[in-house]
Amino acid sequence: MPVTLSIKHAPDDVVQRLRERAARNHRSLQGELLAIIEKASMEPPVADAFAVLEAVRALGLKTPSDGVEIIRADRDRDTLAGR
Repeated sequence: MPVTLSIKHAPDDVVQRLRERAARNHRSLQGELLAIIEKASMEPPVADAFAVLEAVRALGLKTPSDGVEIIRADRDRDTLAGR
């Protein structure tokens, strides 16, 4: 069942820009707001750093614990490639 939403105390300049956007898209202000909300609700969630770390650990991926080792490997790869 549809729900009624309202936005209180919207600044005049924001409302004006939304009205102009609605006109460009041949929609009412209400239609434009619904289109914006629908699009925003369809965006995939952003993974936080802890979720990414958990996913990497679940894959069992290993990286050198020493940053110097990573830098040396990258430098050596560039040297071999002639960069």
